[in-house]
Amino acid sequence: MAGNEIIIVDTTLRDGEQTAGVVFANKEKVRIAKLLDEIGVHQIEAGVPVMGGDEKEAVRDICRAGFKASIMGWNRPVTKDIEASLDCGVDAVAISISTSDIHIKHKLGTSREQVVEQMVKAVEFAKKEGLQVSVNAEDASRSDMKFLTEFARAARDAGADRLRYCDTVGIMDPFTVYDRIRQIIDAVNIDIEMHTHNDFGMATANALAGIKAGAKYVGVTVIGLGERAGNAALEEVVMALKHLHKIDLKFKTGMFLELAEYVSTASGRELPAWKAIVGSNMFAHESGIHADGVQKHPMTYEAFHPEEVGLQRQIVIGKHSGTAALKAKFAEFGRFLTDLQARELLSKVRSTTVSLKRPLFDKELVYIYEDLFGKRD
Repeated sequence: MAGNEIIIVDTTLRDGEQTAGVVFANKEKVRIAKLLDEIGVHQIEAGVPVMGGDEKEAVRDICRAGFKASIMGWNRPVTKDIEASLDCGVDAVAISISTSDIHIKHKLGTSREQVVEQMVKAVEFAKKEGLQVSVNAEDASRSDMKFLTEFARAARDAGADRLRYCDTVGIMDPFTVYDRIRQIIDAVNIDIEMHTHNDFGMATANALAGIKAGAKYVGVTVIGLGERAGNAALEEVVMALKHLHKIDLKFKTGMFLELAEYVSTASGRELPAWKAIVGSNMFAHESGIHADGVQKHPMTYEAFHPEEVGLQRQIVIGKHSGTAALKAKFAEFGRFLTDLQARELLSKVRSTTVSLKRPLFDKELVYIYEDLFGKRD
């Protein structure tokens, strides 16, 4: 993997907003684009201009904002779609059409030959207008590989800058993805963008497998928003590249929590405590062994520092806590427990957490201490 060749394409404002029940206000779309640009995203897929109305207005506002990121509009292989994108001022377009037989027959009601013909005409038109072009092979993962290779070659010959390999229904695994992407690159020599869905929980892994096979572009969304189970998450892909593959894209990752919380609020979708990278539990430790370990050396139970993504470490006092965590917690209050006090207190803490079915707040810990050892002036 070569880090200087990897381009992050964020589609929170297009595929993310296609999450069932999610609608961004125009001001929210512009604000999200601003945050994405500030963090370092290379290209922002801002929406579907041909929808008109608020959608087209929002894309136009994003284009006029003067961001460093390239701004892309999504289109069908239809001239009027591309004209609507041009009218907004985008510098790039995604031209999308299905390549799987199930889609061609049941969704489009057409033929493989007509699919290629429509795509080529649209690409040629867009390139004449000076646009960067991504050809989206929708449902690529269920497409016949021979036809998909022919489709990719036709896209390249028409002037397309890359092929977006869409795992539209999220059925791929990383091993198959690697083989497929290598096969296309070897046969066609065209840049590939990964666009992976999370129906089997492998969107991020599949995106990384595609990159390892030679894909230079990767499509993501903030907190994995997207249709059904969502897409590969921006924060997961960027941090995995940095820490697992030693590819630092120089993103302002300290803003990830701010971005995730804003998108969560704007979309009306919960940011789960257990969410990878930006969930509040990422650096929360309750188990006695874990809490003791991170206090001695954070890397014993943490893959990276919480500050890297805007979080803070938390020592949670609950059923599984140990005496070391209790001592550390009370030291924060200016109270230094003896070994005997810590053991007595731990017994009461554990029984209380079981009865309440949750960890304890700081005030509750103080009250238990005072009940056992008396109030201290």
